[in-house]
Amino acid sequence: MRKIKIVDTTLRDGEQTPRVNLNSEEKLRIAKQLETLGVDVIEAGFAMASPGDFEAIKLISSEIKKSTISSLARLVKKDIERAAEALKEAKKKRIHTFIATSPIHREFKLKMSKEEIINSIRENVGYAKSFVDEIEFSCEDATRTEKEFLVEAYSTAVEAGAVVLNVPDTVGYRTPQEVFELIKYLKENIRGIEKAEISVHCHDDLGLSVSNSIAAIQGGANQVECTINGLGERAGNTSLEEVIMIIHTRKDIFKDCITNIETTQLYPTSKLVGLLTGVIPQPNKAIIGTNAFSHESGIHQHGVLSNPETYEIMKPETVGRSTDSLVLGKLSGKHAFEDKLKNLGIKGLANEKISELFSEFKKLADKKKYILDEDILSLIADDAATVSTNKFRLDNFEIKRENGKVKASIDIFVENNKKSESAQGDGPVDASFKAIHKIIGEEFKMEEYKLDAITGDVDAQAQSSVVVSKGEKRLIGRGQSTDIVEASIKAYINAINRFYQYI
Repeated sequence: MRKIKIVDTTLRDGEQTPRVNLNSEEKLRIAKQLETLGVDVIEAGFAMASPGDFEAIKLISSEIKKSTISSLARLVKKDIERAAEALKEAKKKRIHTFIATSPIHREFKLKMSKEEIINSIRENVGYAKSFVDEIEFSCEDATRTEKEFLVEAYSTAVEAGAVVLNVPDTVGYRTPQEVFELIKYLKENIRGIEKAEISVHCHDDLGLSVSNSIAAIQGGANQVECTINGLGERAGNTSLEEVIMIIHTRKDIFKDCITNIETTQLYPTSKLVGLLTGVIPQPNKAIIGTNAFSHESGIHQHGVLSNPETYEIMKPETVGRSTDSLVLGKLSGKHAFEDKLKNLGIKGLANEKISELFSEFKKLADKKKYILDEDILSLIADDAATVSTNKFRLDNFEIKRENGKVKASIDIFVENNKKSESAQGDGPVDASFKAIHKIIGEEFKMEEYKLDAITGDVDAQAQSSVVVSKGEKRLIGRGQSTDIVEASIKAYINAINRFYQYI
């Protein structure tokens, strides 16, 4: 059987999605879920990019034991050294180093000749090898690079010690047939290819990232780099859940291919990432979208009731979409709660943390008749979204309408001191934010405000996401509640707490 390795880069390339900004605890929670999902390699960040990325990689390296932890690094010594330092505590570690090779990048970005690039590969891949055994090397914008030069670059990387050769379609330009032919060409021409595996990293600018990744596998690639929900800059990256379910569902074509992925964890992982990033997949998103297994047409409904295979090529349970998730309520005990956490793949929580989450579950159960799987995942996401500097904490709020205007009264703990203020606004959310400004004594500019329903029931929890700015800093905040105003207030306070965490 051919083992297809899965590299998840949600925490690195996925975080480049506009307005996504995860703190270390959020990254760790996602990393633990990715380990439960069974990904082979977790690309935890770009150690040189920021102190926050460096610390997140260190934290993940110390906690994750099964998956290999990777840090991105440019093909320069200071980047490589920083990556090696961040990965020091990882049980299994990888440095992923890269340099651009296409003509347009050589001329306008690097201002380097082909010979200079080859010399840099030889010197710096070898330097990275002195820190860790597992080196991945990428030619950035490989699919727009001359084939002959790619062969020379990758051959040099193998000679210097690289064991994974990544072929990125950096701008999502190629079609499946082109990718298939390129991978076959590289396998046939790279010197020493028997010592290395070929990987592929496709972007979705033309909507072809998944198709191109599948074509690469058919061409001989044994590793695919992807993200949960297809997150990423511009149009995003290859969607992990789609690649996995293509391999899983089309065994007639991929009968010799296996992965380590536990498919029943795809949906819980997708929901957790969506809640923590604030980027909720569109309803018709394949595999994990709200409507992916819904049937409204009468003809379709009749067919599915007669035999699900008439219109469903996979079972919802296969990807972790429970057909009976209404199992918890306010009378449910802690044992049932812990069992639900285990079924959702939430592992590694201390007993104290489970007790805290169970307490929050009970509060939520008093507001809702039934607790759905998505509600449990939202508790985990809400807990991970809490920042270490919890300077401001909501105590209570009240909304009134007076003389045709909305008035919000807010009680907030500023550290350990309770403060209260009221303000009028165009609506309850606007009035609440103005009252918060009075309490903290300064204003933040609202860049973006978004509200999503976590579940589809009538007493659904809402997730609010806000992007605020002050000076040059832009921060995202998230909050969840069955009350949309409370969710909005929590999101705003979460963003402000993040601001004080970084000053």
